[in-house]
Amino acid sequence: MVANNDQLDVPQPAGKTGLVLAGGGARAAYQVGVLRAIAHLLPKDAVSPFQIICGTSAGAFNAAGLAMDPRNFRKSVCRLEYLWKNLRCQDIYRSDFLSVSRNAWHWIAAIVLGGFGRYNPRALLDNAPLRSLLEKVFDADRLEHAIESGLLEALSISASGYTSGQNIAFFQGQAHLDGWNRVQRIGVPAKISVDHLMASSAIPLVFPAVKLHREYFGDGSIRQTAPVSPSLHLGAEKVLVIGMSRSPAVEPPRIKTAEYPSLAQVLGLVLNSAFLDGLEVDLERLLRVNKTVQLIPQDARREANLPLRPIDVCVIYPSQELDQIAARHSKEFPATMRFLLGGLGGMRRRGSVLASYLLFEKSYCRELIRLGYNDTMARRDEVLDFLGTSPAGTGDRQQGAEPRVVLVN
Repeated sequence: MVANNDQLDVPQPAGKTGLVLAGGGARAAYQVGVLRAIAHLLPKDAVSPFQIICGTSAGAFNAAGLAMDPRNFRKSVCRLEYLWKNLRCQDIYRSDFLSVSRNAWHWIAAIVLGGFGRYNPRALLDNAPLRSLLEKVFDADRLEHAIESGLLEALSISASGYTSGQNIAFFQGQAHLDGWNRVQRIGVPAKISVDHLMASSAIPLVFPAVKLHREYFGDGSIRQTAPVSPSLHLGAEKVLVIGMSRSPAVEPPRIKTAEYPSLAQVLGLVLNSAFLDGLEVDLERLLRVNKTVQLIPQDARREANLPLRPIDVCVIYPSQELDQIAARHSKEFPATMRFLLGGLGGMRRRGSVLASYLLFEKSYCRELIRLGYNDTMARRDEVLDFLGTSPAGTGDRQQGAEPRVVLVN
């Protein structure tokens, strides 16, 4: 989240627009729909409107895909869309009976045998297929060329260290960019690789951790108290954020129930806490800081030598609950995953939150892409205004307009 001092001491080159792609497993398909709408609204051969791209977990895959080719934004989005529209669970993790049962029995044996077991289980699922997929589509040389071209300021990928407990933003960008050190979160220059993408998406207990440098790292959403902060440290003046849940302004229904929560329901709540809560609290604090800053005259800030200014943020939230969409497509899971999730209660409606993170099946992903596209097109004027383009595609946003937080949902 954006700590107050992030708006105080981060240098802000003019004109930089950041993109923050949060984590959320298969929910990240929604981001592709939003990006597809933006590409549709911009000229066909437009360069990327985002000079600073920050990704976490599955959002890191989308971030890397965009960062590799900033010269043609629409083409980059089309490649991501094609990938997500044709995904299967077997492309992300091994879903065959032997692999799933072997990992499950390893966990059971470890619990039953306790200290007699020689090796502790590392994860419930084997995501080796994901590494193979990323090795095919991620090109480190193209990322380097994008930075050298000057069209990309930086790409940031967040991961969480299991030993240090720190949330680290690994970034590759222009030479003038420096790292930062805040409470439990730091920014480190690095040459982004497939290992960084794998580490950022290593959901605890579900996927195995990845060793980077001195320690093992897991999903970047864990202990990520400031999802927007890396974009500000890297020089963004305004930031587009794509959320993975309905707007916090929409109150969830309080349904009376006598049924004890299933394990899938509990795990889904834990995942929501890791992937969603941090971003929502960060945006709430950012809005509060913006309002406070606007009460201080700019001359007074200049005289006090305080480089404090409001941050212009546009947030796009899904207009529907993604777990409810997942419930409609849960039968698309491979048979072994249906059996495993069924035992955890994940095939029931109340356990569908867990399914919404693991359902890497094209029917579900395609519906999320359509939802993201429609949600963004329904607010096309606000989005174009934020990007500095008039609805007609000509002209710029009025100079001197008040920075604000726009919630699109």
